[in-house]
Amino acid sequence: MAAAAAAVGPAVRRSLGQRRPLPCGAGRGSGLRGRWPLPAGGVSLRPCSTRATLEGINKPVIDRIIRVDHAGEYGANRIYAGQMAVLGRSSLGPIIQQMWNQEKDHLKKFNELMVAYRVRPTVLLPFWNVAGFVLGAGSALLGKKGAMACTVAIEESISDHYNSQIRTLMEEDPEKYKELLQIIKQFRDDEREHHDIGLEHDAEMAPAYSVLKTAIQLGCKAAIFLSERI
Repeated sequence: MAAAAAAVGPAVRRSLGQRRPLPCGAGRGSGLRGRWPLPAGGVSLRPCSTRATLEGINKPVIDRIIRVDHAGEYGANRIYAGQMAVLGRSSLGPIIQQMWNQEKDHLKKFNELMVAYRVRPTVLLPFWNVAGFVLGAGSALLGKKGAMACTVAIEESISDHYNSQIRTLMEEDPEKYKELLQIIKQFRDDEREHHDIGLEHDAEMAPAYSVLKTAIQLGCKAAIFLSERI
């Protein structure tokens, strides 16, 4: 493992730094580059204050946002699990593990928000469980570049979706949803970071990169549409 860690790209190592803490939950060690190394179990999250969170909110909008984001982070965890199953012992293993650790924190946060806002999960979680792992392992079987191409496609889709949610909440009431906005903005930045790491590690040199990226992103759009609604 020491040899693998030494293979982490210098551009990634140079950018390691401290992340600003979130007001509720993500706390210390939220960022990939601010938590190298991180225990496999991730970090604990402070519980949210649930008092008054449900007063005066647009419940249908918040339900859709939290449900789909929880599903997305769940799927991302399964994708990285699949990639680690194939490439965990390679030089790329430590980088994938660190991104996966961060996604674990994201999922913990949305698990917490599901309770705080009384949102039911999508009924499709069992499907995303299998589909995510298959996508992760399948892309990794194409090689390191294939795995990174998958990362770029997924993280670009997720960060764009987070931007759409930010616009929605800003139009609703930026002060009322201040805490949720800060969480989503932080997670969007994390996903952009994953996207950039994928590019730094030759994602665009994967076989049939454009076709692979387009296919994965079409799947992401379908997953978002379905997970918001059922």
